[in-house]
Amino acid sequence: MTVTQETASQETAPQGAGCPVAGEFPFSGSSYRGPAPAYAQLRAGQPVAKVPTAGGVDAWLVTRYEDVRRLSADPRLSRAQACGEGAPRVGGTMHTTPEMIISLDAPEHSRLRKLVAGAFTMRRVERMRENVQKVTDELLDDMAAKDGVVDLVQQLCVPLPLTVIGELLGVPAKDLRQFEQWARAFATVDDRAGGEESLHALGKLSEYIVGLIADKRANPTDDMLSELIAARDDDDRLSEPELVTFGFTLIGAGFDTTANQLANSVLALLVDHHDQWNYLVEDRSRIPRAVEELLRHVNLFATDTSGFPRIAAEDIEVGGVTIPKGDAVLLSLASANRDAEVFAEPDRLDLARERNPHISFGHGMHYCLGKHLGRMEMEIAIDGLVRRFPDLRLAAPESELPWHEGEINHTLTSLPVVRGA
Repeated sequence: MTVTQETASQETAPQGAGCPVAGEFPFSGSSYRGPAPAYAQLRAGQPVAKVPTAGGVDAWLVTRYEDVRRLSADPRLSRAQACGEGAPRVGGTMHTTPEMIISLDAPEHSRLRKLVAGAFTMRRVERMRENVQKVTDELLDDMAAKDGVVDLVQQLCVPLPLTVIGELLGVPAKDLRQFEQWARAFATVDDRAGGEESLHALGKLSEYIVGLIADKRANPTDDMLSELIAARDDDDRLSEPELVTFGFTLIGAGFDTTANQLANSVLALLVDHHDQWNYLVEDRSRIPRAVEELLRHVNLFATDTSGFPRIAAEDIEVGGVTIPKGDAVLLSLASANRDAEVFAEPDRLDLARERNPHISFGHGMHYCLGKHLGRMEMEIAIDGLVRRFPDLRLAAPESELPWHEGEINHTLTSLPVVRGA
């Protein structure tokens, strides 16, 4: 799957010396298996390159691990400026609103992050393990009771993280599936359609959260959204728009990335790496290390970046190149995770890999809040699958699997699997 791209005949090259790359950003050839081949060329010859984008604006694309990691934590790269009025429109990236935490710079970002960071510490997440295991077991019990082909996306990959984050935030179970549809539509990246579907979904999300906040103001419960309402009403630590936006941002971020990563990881194991699936069946204690490698190797990002552009707030020197103030910058996490300077045999899936400092959760200020929860959900889900369905296999040709085009992530809409030979 690719997102908004030119045909191969429309070839352009990044500015700089000696590294011709066909097409505009997002490059063609990206899949769940890995980033587009162009990234290897860029890492080797032009790790900081100015490239044309589908939005009509040139942007600096950074592809090597050390550069991506350093710039991810550089306060001179502004997310807020990328969301402001008149900001460069970079094609193939997610459109966010100024109130979203992912759209903020310090100190506003730090203020909001502190309100919820405590709920996502490793200690707090470990307290959730029993409930996550219970939800997983119930979903797998239902799967075991079914004969024939089962859609793993709808059976496990979506409902598990959706249920967990819904319970954490206090969203009624009956509303979760509708919320899923709006959240995924909001994440749609389709510049050709003018982003109308995304904007419509954003309106629906906001409308729903406003109503839910009103309900919880009248009848507060023991959940994170009620705590955020108290922070708004009692302590005036966030504005009403921030409260509303925080609500749907946490739910959307809390399930969609985990659902996609889990589905793509199982697909990779069943299609290209069945020997590694058997490796986990033989010894399930290998799963935590395997999850780290799946996070590194299995490409989540359809654009091969985190989906969010930044703007240089001042001139920045990186890799011998000066990025001028005001220019757009894209950091390729997928490319960084394939850097041979950091990872031995980076294009090989090695579930026993010992040194694995991947940056799939980002780095710096915008480091993923839900990293511990996402890891735990992946571990419990994969453990349940290899324990209860060791003979699981894909029930359809890979070429026929449906992918949801127009999102920042590689998103399977269905993953049919079956047990037995």
